[in-house]
Amino acid sequence: MSRFIVLEGVEGAGKSTQVRLLAAWLTAAGVPHVCAREPGGTPVGEAIRGVLLEARELDVPAATELFLMLGARAAFVRDVVRPALARGEVVIADRFDFSTFAYQGYGRGIPLEDVRRLNEVATGGLRPDAYLVLDVPVDEGARRQEAEGKAPDRIEAAGRGFLERVRTGYLELTAQDGRAHGVDGRGEAELVHDRVRALLESLFPETFAT
Repeated sequence: MSRFIVLEGVEGAGKSTQVRLLAAWLTAAGVPHVCAREPGGTPVGEAIRGVLLEARELDVPAATELFLMLGARAAFVRDVVRPALARGEVVIADRFDFSTFAYQGYGRGIPLEDVRRLNEVATGGLRPDAYLVLDVPVDEGARRQEAEGKAPDRIEAAGRGFLERVRTGYLELTAQDGRAHGVDGRGEAELVHDRVRALLESLFPETFAT
């Protein structure tokens, strides 16, 4: 049975690692799936990602950042998510609309109701079956990225205060949305994977229970 699962969280929370581990698990279990990242996943999305994250020399207004994110998302939904779901596959996304609510809403200060309204246009009303929000303290996430030799991208370079607002946003969004589930992102990657896997098996046993 097709499912749309999104992994969310602050920088260094381990989203990309957990997506890779989930992909390996689903492959071993013979579950058809697609894994993709946001912004990105399509040619236009990857081009927009270059502007949003890699072009640190650009002074991008918050509203422009929001519209670029949503432009990439519209292509992602049309070209990746909906076709995969129509084929009966599981979609595992590294970020989706919670990131926009947290980063451009809580972080940049754009009114959340405006972000939600515009996001509805970009997604055509599509919502994930579940958000798995990996939570780690901002400082721990930064230490992980430093240990991996990752330099801050343009958005991450906004500073600790910005990232603390983003984390607060994630915590509040998770508490308010019945489809969102907090996952302790601390500890070794395999331990976190066990938590993620147990949660998915409990939420959707018909799809994930092996």
